[in-house]
Amino acid sequence: MSLVIDIKAIRRDFPLGQEIVKVLKGIDLQIKKGEYVALMGPSGSGKSTLMNLLGCLDTPTQGSYLLNGQDVSNMSDDALAEIRNKEIGFVFQTFNLLPRTTALDNVALPMVYAGASKTQRTKRAQEVLTDVGLADRMDHRPNQLSGGQRQRVAVGRALVNKPSIILADEPTGNLDSKTSLEIMALFDAIHAQGNTVILVTHEEEVARHAHRVIRLRDGLVESDIKNK
Repeated sequence: MSLVIDIKAIRRDFPLGQEIVKVLKGIDLQIKKGEYVALMGPSGSGKSTLMNLLGCLDTPTQGSYLLNGQDVSNMSDDALAEIRNKEIGFVFQTFNLLPRTTALDNVALPMVYAGASKTQRTKRAQEVLTDVGLADRMDHRPNQLSGGQRQRVAVGRALVNKPSIILADEPTGNLDSKTSLEIMALFDAIHAQGNTVILVTHEEEVARHAHRVIRLRDGLVESDIKNK
């Protein structure tokens, strides 16, 4: 299988007053197309920083990052924004939906930035909302939906541009246990359709769904274990 992510010797430093805080201390990581990976680690391990780098929200201090064969380590903010919209579908703990906008329009939003026509956007957003089990909720606004339904809208938005990676940050963090199971079943189904899924989580229950678990500690990979 081809590599979607190929990271070599990634370091990320942050200046703090007179000091330099070294958060990532030389990480190598390869993720193949179609893998299902959980990224774990205690607070301060560097997992959020690594997620921001993987998601092209930030660039490394040193090292190289190839995303689908393209070097994104030194790209400008504008170029990174374009890559993010095309290659990466984000799902956040807090859903990050536009409150006054329908489920359909929330899902279609990344396609607006991608320059798709209104007809294309509507058709694709309807398809995706049907896939995530919200065919009957397309015209509802976020405040008319339950937490689980809002997260389904967020998952739909992540899928709409057919990205290379679905990157989910604590996707069940704000949900009760029954709803969490439903959302994880949805991620399992998305992975089964051939998508590359990366979950950032501190919950062992959530990580069990992944086929590979990468644990960080003190800015380094502590372990990288196949689950299934």
